[in-house]
Amino acid sequence: MILTSTVENVKCVLCVMRAPLRWVLWDVKDTLLKVRVSVGEQYCKETERLGLSLNPVEVDAAFRQVYQHYSRRYPNYGISQGLDGQSWWIGLVQDTLSQCGVQDPVLLNTAAKNLYHNFSNADNWEVFPDSKKTLENCSSLGLKLGIVSNFDNRLEPILQSCGLLSHFSFLITSEKAGVAKPSPAIFDQALQKCGTPADSVAHVGDHYVNDYITSRSAGIHGFLLDRHKKNQAAIPEEHRLLSLEELLSRLQKYMD
Repeated sequence: MILTSTVENVKCVLCVMRAPLRWVLWDVKDTLLKVRVSVGEQYCKETERLGLSLNPVEVDAAFRQVYQHYSRRYPNYGISQGLDGQSWWIGLVQDTLSQCGVQDPVLLNTAAKNLYHNFSNADNWEVFPDSKKTLENCSSLGLKLGIVSNFDNRLEPILQSCGLLSHFSFLITSEKAGVAKPSPAIFDQALQKCGTPADSVAHVGDHYVNDYITSRSAGIHGFLLDRHKKNQAAIPEEHRLLSLEELLSRLQKYMD
């Protein structure tokens, strides 16, 4: 009778045992930082320097259309089709401006190259007020941090110029990985770098499918950042964050 009870107790303990949390993975755009002003405004600012006068609203509309086209035709910066992040973005900017009436090939090329480099530094990016403190607090708990982002290879200098790079042990961009979220393969690469089981890893991001669903499907503790309360997905409320200030208390539950 005593032996049976002991065996059952052991089974119960094993059922609830889990690896303590060791890592937090992060999405970047619209999670830790955002574009400072609209794409239309930034493109118009650059083209104005070249003597052109464009309408920011029209440029925004053209950009959205061209971006959707490029994303469908050349997914993940066209890596599998022989492109890279720089050529993908330069082509996209040229086509956007062309739709807005810019036809001079020299101007198109100059503006596209300038804008590509303009987005490589902090001037065009804004760090959310809760980002740096949350990263610091995670580190103070002994957690290691990594990046898993659908981004091109400019991400490292962007994070450096924004004062965020030093918080992270590794960066995985979809361009460098050759695969993008929502493919689970990019999280597999991240778990290899972590060197720990999936249930000792959390992930924070703003996209329901790319960040929340995909990380959860990989066995990672995914959290959905919903800053503007616009995501109506039916998920447990403890998995939803309205700001990064809520994250620490959620993570500590997986560390006890």
